[in-house]
Amino acid sequence: MDINEQNASDEGPYWLLWDGNCGFCRRSVEWVKARDRKGTFQSSPYQAAPSPPMTPELYERSRRAVQVVAPDGRTLEAGMAAAFILGKLGYRRFSKFMTWGPIVPITEWGYRRVANNRGWLGQVLFRQRTR
Repeated sequence: MDINEQNASDEGPYWLLWDGNCGFCRRSVEWVKARDRKGTFQSSPYQAAPSPPMTPELYERSRRAVQVVAPDGRTLEAGMAAAFILGKLGYRRFSKFMTWGPIVPITEWGYRRVANNRGWLGQVLFRQRTR
């Protein structure tokens, strides 16, 4: 799927599948929902996602990385899914940069670094403010 493609035949929302056991993932999805004014994404922890879109193969891939499933069944995962989400939320230039050929390996490397450190990153980035 071309990450910046606007396909007029898409009907229905894109599924955003994430790890329901991960606080960082939950807060990230809350961030997406707060900015998704057009209702582009239907989010669900992959552990509770209905079938369709969930399949056994998609379940296994969802254990390792965030997934975006288009209305026609095409999927994106990891860094490309994150870039797609950002593009749909209005961060088109950044999304386009993240998916530019020479930058794609860096995007995926960055996604992996965040995913592998999401426990402490969640504590730092989503720190609860107390009064």
